[in-house]
Amino acid sequence: MDKTATIGIKGTAVELLPALNAYRTPSWLRSVIEVAITAVPFVLLWLAMLASLEWSYLLTLLLAVPTAGFLVRLFLIQHDCGHGSFFKRRLTNDWVGRIISVFTMTPYDDWQRSHATHHANVGNLDRRGVGDITTLTIAEYQGLSPWGRLGYRLYRHPFVMFGIGPAYVFLVRHRMPSRERRMDWRAWVSPMLTNVAIAAVATLVISLVGLGPFLMIELPVVVLAASMGVWLFYIQHQFEDTTWDHEGSWSVHEAALHGSSYYHLPAPLRWLTANIGAHHVHHLCSRIPYYRLETVLRDHPELETVGKITFLESLACVRLALWDEARGRMISFRDLASDSGRGPAG
Repeated sequence: MDKTATIGIKGTAVELLPALNAYRTPSWLRSVIEVAITAVPFVLLWLAMLASLEWSYLLTLLLAVPTAGFLVRLFLIQHDCGHGSFFKRRLTNDWVGRIISVFTMTPYDDWQRSHATHHANVGNLDRRGVGDITTLTIAEYQGLSPWGRLGYRLYRHPFVMFGIGPAYVFLVRHRMPSRERRMDWRAWVSPMLTNVAIAAVATLVISLVGLGPFLMIELPVVVLAASMGVWLFYIQHQFEDTTWDHEGSWSVHEAALHGSSYYHLPAPLRWLTANIGAHHVHHLCSRIPYYRLETVLRDHPELETVGKITFLESLACVRLALWDEARGRMISFRDLASDSGRGPAG
């Protein structure tokens, strides 16, 4: 398929921008309401988990699922603040994002920089590595040593990708700046101030409820939310018909539209995940507040056919691990083994 072919509004991705720019202006009242209907249920659910400890820890763990869902929604408000799309004023975006970052355990300013790099380089094979899920081409994987292949296969294993990995990133990795900026002392300011704020809030809550109850509630919520968030980010770019190109043939706008999925979730999950499933629209115009993304799709239904993946279809994306440059699609290790006819790859 020619991914630059006309899809309805005007044609190529860059020609869609004038139509999408009309949706960029945030509503102050709507944004405040979105913060309230996310933060208040999160706090109430956290308190419900605390009360449930008197009855059954199984009930506490069951309540951790919706609590983690609202924590993901808080992160997505932080995400929009990082793009400058949630409020009109940059200062408001930044401070709301920084306050939320204490609860998401994600240093706002450091994450904002790496995420901006991800947006600027999405789908570019020559600029991978910042804010991305590590993705190798077939040739790169085959050029690794046996230990290197094993390491990549372990990294791509679902237990690591959606279990150990997210917990490590949010509990440990975010306590310091991004690897590429650690030699710059200024890069340490955001993580360290966030760490101090996290410690202060944790100390206050522990003084009220005790260390044991705090850990029994907070750890499962953070770990579940981290896994949910990584799952969403994975599906947004790790699907079979995504787009990767080398610098010479790469276009940031085409990669934004066609290298990002439209993850079509059921309505309640679309609300809980702040419409981040409309990721192709978000990447093409990241200044659109998440509460306007569904309006974009309603006004321009032709965009619903671009990179559309249902929940059931998304489950098959877990097996994808390598970019096949020859065929222009993601494949699994099993696909590679089948193509080579040499048994298990690696």
